[in-house]
Formats: sequence, C-alpha cells, structure tokens
Amino acid sequence: MPEPTARLILSVLLLSTLAGCVFNRLQPSHFQFVTVVEQTEPGAGGWRAACIHARMTNMTTEESFVCKFGIEMPLETDEVGPISTILAQRIAADCGNQAAETVIDSATAATTPGLACEEFKNTFNIILNRAVIGSRVLTPCDKKTKPVKFGF
Repeated sequence: MPEPTARLILSVLLLSTLAGCVFNRLQPSHFQFVTVVEQTEPGAGGWRAACIHARMTNMTTEESFVCKFGIEMPLETDEVGPISTILAQRIAADCGNQAAETVIDSATAATTPGLACEEFKNTFNIILNRAVIGSRVLTPCDKKTKPVKFGF
C-alpha cells in the first residue's frame, strides 16, 4: 500500500478539486445518458452513452490533466433485462467510484494525472463490463453525447 502522503495526493488527483472542496464521489447525475441506438424489438438491444470530462490535478506538482471518457451501456441485456436510465446512472457511478478507489490504492506519488486517467479508464472498463456485460469505457465520447464537466 502506498504511503499515506502519496495516497492523499492521488485521492485529490483522481477525485477532483474545485474551489478548495474535494468531490469524493462520482454521482449518478454525472452520467447524462442519451440513447444512441434505439431498441427495435423486445429482448437484448439498444444502446446508450454518456460523456465525462474530469479534471485531475496532482496537488504536489500542480500538474493538471482533463481525463475524457465515454461510457456506453446496452438498454437491455439477456442477463439483467431492461436497464432504466436511473439504474444505468447508478451502476456507472458505483463502478466508477470502485475503479477510482482501486487505482488510488495501487498508485504512487510519482503517478502523473495522465497515467492515472488511463489506469482509471482501464479499471473502470473492466468493472463496468462485469456489472453489465457489453458495457464499456472508451476514450472518445459518442458524438450524440454532451460532456459533463467534473472538477472544474
């Protein structure tokens, strides 16, 4: 486990600061999903997407980076059934927060915001796809989405 100083720096780095306040959790409202592929028949199908731009800052070096990522999730799966927007937002927030905690726990003080962003997106992708098979975290956001800025 990293020493406490490194953990604190990376907690702030990954979980964003604004006017001296730490926002320690992604909220469901950060995931403003839009339907990008309509569900045309009953059963698995359809697709929704959201986009987030999160500012990450290393509080020691003051190096800053905007971590941009898109979240895509089916509207319905065979395993889960229909997934409402509210449920999709909750799943995305919970998985994103779990990914942030995982990356923070394994990071060192030398981790740059850009590297932390890539590690976060990779970890988030794995966790989200386990929760809802077919879901994914991508670097480009779908063109139909409007970015939600977090930590600005």
